[in-house]
Amino acid sequence: MGDGTIESEARVVVAGVTGASSSSDAASLEEVDVAETEEDSSPPTPRFMQDEGPWKKWRWVPYSVRRVLRATVRWAHGPPNPRPYKIDPLFPTVQHAPLWLLDRYLPRHRHRLWLVAAYAVVWIVTYALVMREGLVATEIDGWGEPAEVGCGSTYWVSGNQCGLDGNDCRPFNNSGFAFRCPANCESYHVLNPRAVGRQEVIYRPLVVGGPRTTTATTSSTVAPDPVYRGDSFICGAAIHAGVISNSKGGCGVVNLVGRQENFVASTRHGIQSIGFDSYFPLSFTFDEGVDCSSRDPRWALLAVSVVFTTFLSVFATSPALFFFGNFIGIFWNTGLATDPPSHSTVPALVSNVVGKFLPAMFVAWVMYDKMGVRRTLHGLAAQIEKTVLWLGGCWVGALTNYTFDFIPIQRLTPHDLQQQPGARAALAVIIVVLVAIASSQVWFFRQEGRLIRYLKLYILFGVGLLICLALPDLNLRIHHYILALLLLPGTSMQTRPALLYQGLLVGLFINGIARWGFDSLLQTPAALQGDAQLGSPLPSILAPAITLGANVSTIVFRWASPPGPRYDGISVLVNDVERFRSYFEDEGYVDHFTWVRDADAQINEYFRFAYMEGSQSDDYTKAGVWNVRGEWEQMEPGPSRVKARALQGEERIVKT
Repeated sequence: MGDGTIESEARVVVAGVTGASSSSDAASLEEVDVAETEEDSSPPTPRFMQDEGPWKKWRWVPYSVRRVLRATVRWAHGPPNPRPYKIDPLFPTVQHAPLWLLDRYLPRHRHRLWLVAAYAVVWIVTYALVMREGLVATEIDGWGEPAEVGCGSTYWVSGNQCGLDGNDCRPFNNSGFAFRCPANCESYHVLNPRAVGRQEVIYRPLVVGGPRTTTATTSSTVAPDPVYRGDSFICGAAIHAGVISNSKGGCGVVNLVGRQENFVASTRHGIQSIGFDSYFPLSFTFDEGVDCSSRDPRWALLAVSVVFTTFLSVFATSPALFFFGNFIGIFWNTGLATDPPSHSTVPALVSNVVGKFLPAMFVAWVMYDKMGVRRTLHGLAAQIEKTVLWLGGCWVGALTNYTFDFIPIQRLTPHDLQQQPGARAALAVIIVVLVAIASSQVWFFRQEGRLIRYLKLYILFGVGLLICLALPDLNLRIHHYILALLLLPGTSMQTRPALLYQGLLVGLFINGIARWGFDSLLQTPAALQGDAQLGSPLPSILAPAITLGANVSTIVFRWASPPGPRYDGISVLVNDVERFRSYFEDEGYVDHFTWVRDADAQINEYFRFAYMEGSQSDDYTKAGVWNVRGEWEQMEPGPSRVKARALQGEERIVKT
């Protein structure tokens, strides 16, 4: 007999029992009631008997804790009949209209494939033509076509790379070139303290000086001949001087004017420059009245990409076409236009983006097929909501250098969080928002009956991060592309909030890879050091001997013995330029440093000292001042700036 026969016999027996029960008299019903009453009034099962059950091996856990854990586990398993969420489109007639048009005019799959291919060709050609038009700059009479420079380009780079007396950065004057800057150079900041005299500049553009004959702090007027110190960012200085626009970039002519002094601070065109009341051997200014037409094409390219991705999103019925089509378009727009990596030429930029694109596409497939994107987009016919929430969120994430630029967190490292004003408060707000979002997602996963599985996944993630934290001589660095990958599985459902979160995280991943590449999750302290202070010992400088003469004045410095054989020599900076270097074991070792100036010099001079290890200098002291009165002002305790490099790729301009 089969299972169906057994099931039929069981139904017959149940029916017979039911009929017998219905024909019983009142006495029988009373007996049943008495029996139930006696059962309900029986004492509860003793706890020692409960401990013999599945929780026997957990008897060391207090009973109240076990009871809460059992209730939590039962709650986490979700309702008895879980169902996946599905979005019912608002105004379905409107949102289904694109699908109706496709079904009516392109019912065959082959025709739709040809349409997609033609659409991709039109997209690529339009993008290329707009980009080509934006790359053309008019030639400047006497200078030729402007050379493209980056936002961090400067004549005088940090870290003593200009050599003793700055000889490796000559010429100091009577030289110049026509330049072209990209847009958004105002956001190019120094990320570790950079010394300018006694000041330390951080989290702002390095622009020292400006117009000398104006007190205006607005962009309404531009004083003639603004002069900037040679280590200023050229593009940032050009924005400050009004030569170019921050939003559109532009071109101009920069000229070296040699040694200048008394660089004036001012706020112009959104950039606050730094003042410096002494001299510097290399300075530059910008030619006025230059006839030059050039503009950064990023906004035109962004408009092209937004239009094409929007149309693709509205008419795409395939989740794979929607995801990969938009991913590719947004990735290339980010890498070529809205947040390109540092580059010297357009072919070099294309080569850089191609090198990141192929591995990024593999990760995109993993995100789509294994991390929940397919589940979110499958069967979704809300074309307008999909475009606004998912695609809109993706663009917000991909444009994070604009959309999240107001957040005062440059790098998610303990050092940066401690030194950047407002960073810890901003991180606290971000954590609160993430906890609120995670709580809502936990509820949705429970309603779908998938909470336990995803809790296990995130416990695994947490254990992995703890192991990374425990590894010696390595630092955990959560780049925003890694953050996107960690959070993306938590959006694998079809709800409107999940659409927004998922698009935003995919956009963050795109921005992180297109701009910075696949930086390691684990980095050495040296890799994170950048141009930050090293924490090395500082020279102990004895009280200087000052001689004030009729024609010249001198100041002589001596120093205590180094703390150990590790240190080979000493370096001295005067006004942020290396002027002296001596090695302790050299035959002609000089145990003092003498500086001479005109007796009538009415100017401050700033001195800093550092030990040498080989040819590299360690941390410098803070600046001591030989002031205009000829008196010595002792340096404050602790190190000053930087010695090595700028994190974002500062480059020296070599033009003659």
